[in-house]
Amino acid sequence: MTAEETLAKLAQEVSACTNCALHTSRKKSVPGDGPATAEIMFIGEGPGFHENEQGHPFVGASGKFLDQLLAQANLTRAEVFIANVVKCRPPSNRDPLPDELVACDKYLEAQIQAIDPSIIVTLGRFSMGKFISDVKISAVHGQMRKVGERYVIPMFHPAAALHQPQLKPSILGDFAKLPEQLNEARVALGKPIIEKKIREEVPDEKPKQMSMF
Repeated sequence: MTAEETLAKLAQEVSACTNCALHTSRKKSVPGDGPATAEIMFIGEGPGFHENEQGHPFVGASGKFLDQLLAQANLTRAEVFIANVVKCRPPSNRDPLPDELVACDKYLEAQIQAIDPSIIVTLGRFSMGKFISDVKISAVHGQMRKVGERYVIPMFHPAAALHQPQLKPSILGDFAKLPEQLNEARVALGKPIIEKKIREEVPDEKPKQMSMF
């Protein structure tokens, strides 16, 4: 089975999953979007209101900001895979519960294995906790480290900048370093480096509606 076929099969399984209580209130599951060949995989926390309606990750206000951040790093959604640690919306955008994280982890692990990204960028403390424990995100954000066979970069969730504007410079700075970090990972993994011009500024927009995830 190809990576594309594996991801499609996982998406079907997620849409029918009843392994935790989140399935009882979902409208649409949100397995994730992106190419099976993505070098960078972003992992957020969970779907919000708009994601639950549309079945795609990061389509609310935080998703709009993520698009701007990707543009700053000279990336597009077509180049990266975006997923969450839970595939169905937690009610009222509350934090995912331990049993929900466990129930969804097998799907996320299978996606990681199929895509085999050079870098995983965790967005928020719950996705960071899957790979890096016993640290505060404020102390390690933007720092790439090897975790097992992969390179992981913890970052603040884009939604954090919408609610805590003082975090925005840190998020912008972390994304600005992504192209250089990707090349560092490529070198370490024996892959050719790719030089790209980095955009230095991101338009400052204030969305009217906010999606926590």
